[in-house]
Amino acid sequence: MNKPDFGLSFEFFPPKTAEQKVILENTQKQLRKARPDFFSVTFGAGGSTLTATTETVLGLKQHDTPKVIPHLSCMGGTPEDIKQLLNKYLEHGITDILALRGDVPSGMGSVGYFRYANELIEFIHQEYPDTFKITVGCYPEIHPESVSLATELKYFKQKVNAGVERAITQFFFNPEAYFQYVDLCQKNGIDVPITPGIMPITNYSNIKRFCGFCGTDMPRWLHYKLQSYGDDRNAIQDFGTEYTIRLCQQLLDQGVPGIHFYTLNRAKATLDVVRALNG
Repeated sequence: MNKPDFGLSFEFFPPKTAEQKVILENTQKQLRKARPDFFSVTFGAGGSTLTATTETVLGLKQHDTPKVIPHLSCMGGTPEDIKQLLNKYLEHGITDILALRGDVPSGMGSVGYFRYANELIEFIHQEYPDTFKITVGCYPEIHPESVSLATELKYFKQKVNAGVERAITQFFFNPEAYFQYVDLCQKNGIDVPITPGIMPITNYSNIKRFCGFCGTDMPRWLHYKLQSYGDDRNAIQDFGTEYTIRLCQQLLDQGVPGIHFYTLNRAKATLDVVRALNG
């Protein structure tokens, strides 16, 4: 497959079982064919989940391309814990980090040592000057915990001012939400590239649940359209692929920096979209 003429990246989550490891191994092999700019790996806080993240990152890094960007959240432990992890990444030539506040794990009453992503970013730059390139997340449809649009932009700007290379959005279905958000950011002096994050639709109940977690708005027409297919998974996947292609093409036509796909460790739907966009 030819390298796309737009920025392209894929996100994975660390597998927890032997079966999931096999699935991810097959997925990453297939998605390498699309010649992406990078893979990213989500962050699990504490214990075996964190170990799985690191193992996944280093496993992917065994290949020369693409580069691998680990997620790192404020749930990563003490400053010393975070330094140990960053040192390990440096030993393997990893100098990009996606810094997040992260969700508070179930049963924990508060966040970790760092309360917000900007504090984590400042710490990384202070301890490792001119070493790591930082990517951050953002929410075109507003973070579920944000009080208002003004506070959303305020906290995003704090992260950017702490020193970042780019931002990647939470997934969305309404391109206007993205464009309006980028416009507002520019008017508020936030000028880093903002890459849209896209999750291909393959399963109605799953995507609806993710929307609830992330505060993503699913348009009513889309909700009813997916609902109308009932248990016909093939029909949902066919429609979902067609819809995702149209959404991505709208974004690319307006000159977005690239597309970041939330793959859920599956290759087919994402690869079908990329092939159509690159055709």
